[in-house]
Amino acid sequence: MRIFGQKSRSGFSGWTAAEEVTQGIDGSDFTAIITGASSGIGAETCRVLALRRVHVIMAVRNTDAGRAVKEAILKDIPTAKIDVMELELTSMDSVRKFASEYISLDLPLNILINNAGVFSLTSIPSRHNIELHFATNHLGHFLLTNLLLETMKNTVRKSHKEGRIINVASLAHRYPKTIRFDEINITSSYINLMAYPRSKLANVLHANELARRLKEEGVNITANSLHPGIIYTNIFRNDGFFRGKNFASMASKFLLKNVQQGAATTCYLALHPQVEGVSGEYFADCGIAKLASQAKDPELAKKLWDYSLSLTTKI
Repeated sequence: MRIFGQKSRSGFSGWTAAEEVTQGIDGSDFTAIITGASSGIGAETCRVLALRRVHVIMAVRNTDAGRAVKEAILKDIPTAKIDVMELELTSMDSVRKFASEYISLDLPLNILINNAGVFSLTSIPSRHNIELHFATNHLGHFLLTNLLLETMKNTVRKSHKEGRIINVASLAHRYPKTIRFDEINITSSYINLMAYPRSKLANVLHANELARRLKEEGVNITANSLHPGIIYTNIFRNDGFFRGKNFASMASKFLLKNVQQGAATTCYLALHPQVEGVSGEYFADCGIAKLASQAKDPELAKKLWDYSLSLTTKI
């Protein structure tokens, strides 16, 4: 992370908003899927891509919430092209259904943004008895990407335009020293401070291994991961030390990002020509950022890939 308003080589900083980093870009030839697009930076990413004339598919767990976001965007951008489709990432059946329905629509796919995520200090079993963070933040996206990859390859061949896959990870990927595969299958809840960071490490490793495989195959699709920043939300205004108009509340507005700034790096990776051909990198504040050593481990990335493939084949 860069400090305060320091700009990266891209010319943008951590305080640059998503609209600014995409200014002047015409995305009318592109179709994008965004998971978790019904709130937060996902909703803002959807809005900005729609503003740049991208056909956006909102892949959301709550379709009512998704449709509400769509309607709000259409009020401001009447020409926006947005569709809402149901996707529950903790259910591999739901992921397969989404992919099947999308493929049946015969739509192109230029951009896949794996944005959705959950956060808790507790490990919770998913419906498949897979740890919830790992299931939602990584495994569902891993399967979704694999199922849609051929569609993206076909789009690239027909359009002669680069495809882009983006994993929204986190600075938290630095904290687990490795991935404890023996902790992935669980049947009961327990306190686990590494569950979320481990899933974010998996996001980075997934993007890196995918980039390696695509490059080896000679396919014009890039795969990158990113840290969106620590986002300023109502949590900081309505609770505890940050409640009210005290110093901490005001300071947080300068030290943390809002959703417009938080969505900037995602939108930058999705649309900006500066990152054409760039793959297997980790970004923050619209620039390449430093990875923890474990996130650069090719053997761990391959082991995660094989493990994830085995899991998604079974469930």
